[in-house]
Amino acid sequence: MSTAIKEQEFDKKVDLNIWKRLFKYAITYKWLVVIIVSMLAFLALADLGYPLFAKYAIDTFVEGKTLEGLTEFIFAYIGILILLAAFAVVLFICCAGKLEMNIAYDIRQQAFKKLQELSFSFYDKTAVGYLMARVVSDVGRLSELVAWSIVDLMWAATYVAGSIVVLFTLHWQLALLVLTVIPPLAVLSVVFSKKILKYQRRVRKTNSKITGAFNEGIMGAMTTKTLVREERNSKEFVVLTGEMRKASIKSAVLSALFMPLVMFLGSAGAALALFKGGQGVIAGVIGFGTLSAFIAISTQLFEPIQQIARIFAELQSAQASAERVLSLIDTPLEIVDTPEVEETFGTNFEPKRENWPELIGDIEFEHVSFAYKEGEEVLNDFSLKVRAGETIALVGETGSGKSTIVNLVCRFYEPTQGRILIDGKDYKERSQLWLQENLGYVLQSPHLFSGTIADNIRYGKKDASDEEVRRAARMVRAEDFILKLEKGYDTEVGESGARLSTGQKQLISFARVILADPRIFVLDEATSSIDTETEQLIHSAVDTVLSGRTSFIVAHRLSTIRSADRILVIKNGSVTESGTHRELLAMKGYYYDLYTTQFRDEARRAILGFEEEVKPEEGFDRYQED
Repeated sequence: MSTAIKEQEFDKKVDLNIWKRLFKYAITYKWLVVIIVSMLAFLALADLGYPLFAKYAIDTFVEGKTLEGLTEFIFAYIGILILLAAFAVVLFICCAGKLEMNIAYDIRQQAFKKLQELSFSFYDKTAVGYLMARVVSDVGRLSELVAWSIVDLMWAATYVAGSIVVLFTLHWQLALLVLTVIPPLAVLSVVFSKKILKYQRRVRKTNSKITGAFNEGIMGAMTTKTLVREERNSKEFVVLTGEMRKASIKSAVLSALFMPLVMFLGSAGAALALFKGGQGVIAGVIGFGTLSAFIAISTQLFEPIQQIARIFAELQSAQASAERVLSLIDTPLEIVDTPEVEETFGTNFEPKRENWPELIGDIEFEHVSFAYKEGEEVLNDFSLKVRAGETIALVGETGSGKSTIVNLVCRFYEPTQGRILIDGKDYKERSQLWLQENLGYVLQSPHLFSGTIADNIRYGKKDASDEEVRRAARMVRAEDFILKLEKGYDTEVGESGARLSTGQKQLISFARVILADPRIFVLDEATSSIDTETEQLIHSAVDTVLSGRTSFIVAHRLSTIRSADRILVIKNGSVTESGTHRELLAMKGYYYDLYTTQFRDEARRAILGFEEEVKPEEGFDRYQED
């Protein structure tokens, strides 16, 4: 259940640039922001008006001992309350909620677009669970924070600034006394914010690991049960959740200590004002209404200061989420088209198909070398010419470089040295989409999407008619089993095709690729996980499917490649044998041993009633032992 893939570490201090970037998502909806800010300013000023209303009432009706104008005062007070409740508060809540949803939508759209552009190497080193945590949990937290907490911060700042102005207007000496608590409050905020941020980073990192563990546990449920790993997986999961619990508790304790300390300092400031102000009232230098308004405002002053402290603590804890989301959006692309290529042929999302040349299918490796990052070199000075329409089969030991060759053809990776030419042009001079739209790739473990069988076949060509879908299914001999299902082509396949067998999923993936009518076809051990009967169905369709297309077959069962135009034996990234099936058998080398060993073992298993097959690398190993 544990994984060697590591989550990215973050240890920077609070970075205001991160929050500036996030706030730009809000500024996109400037009218919403303008309305929210206006309503917050109105609410802050209205809140400041209540103590002044009280001062007026005390000075006029209590100390003045008159009821003249009381009715107008009451109606004015009630009118302001209604205006606040029915207009400002409702409008603010509606706009802030809408802003939250829009921000989440925009960030997730940008993150998903980035995930579509990233190369295979990114997914090699990043767990799915980590990505899910960032796109779902972290984005939701950030959008809520930007839409609500940051605008609350603006309200609090407006109220504090207005309060200070009013306090100095009422009595500047008392105002200075109240504000003496601000410096220790600032020091307290800095100390606590650093510690809170430290533990929240740990919480978000562990949360990503937990999401990854959930994903692996669900996807690998069958393996877990067959290997009886339930107890061990549970212990590993307890360790993960225990780490998150400890960090969360420490963060919560710090936040719980922070707020009472802020409240204590605020109360101390108000108490000082009350003590000195009370002496002034007794001495007759301060009016009772003025003291009442001053105490009310100074007491309320520390409520928005507490709010600012709370929001500041939230910003500290949420920066861990912000760092993870923005690091995903900022992930550099390892395979990019040049500006000149994009200008001529367009991008993945805005292609200029009218400028695309027709892909014929001639492919050439020119002294190509390749190494995965932080890994050993897989290919070294590899050269190969493939004519348009030719079928090339690749066989060899595990790790010999077979899949690397086809992945380089597909431009899932790019050579570290040398060039790959398609129709005589370096394929870097064409857009990635131009190549991959002319590419058909059938994997060893086919992936189906939730939906019907017809939806999955149509996935590569959304505008395909029902007849085109059926024709593609017939070409790969899939229609027989489809029509036996209760709803035929409208049968739901379930998540990842869970309701179908591996062989049925493979046939549907074949049909999906055929419907797209690619010029380059890749079968990467596409028959290694299916039963013999389904393999025969696919084998009978391969010649028809590959006719006229440049094709690469990474072979597992050698019976599927006997009709290939050329078979290449790959060892340590180099071609050690090349020729047709008959030519290689005549050479009596690696391929001969591999084929005869597999043929003998399959025949023996057929006689004994076994379906298990021998893997190609087993044949190589036996040859080396002999």
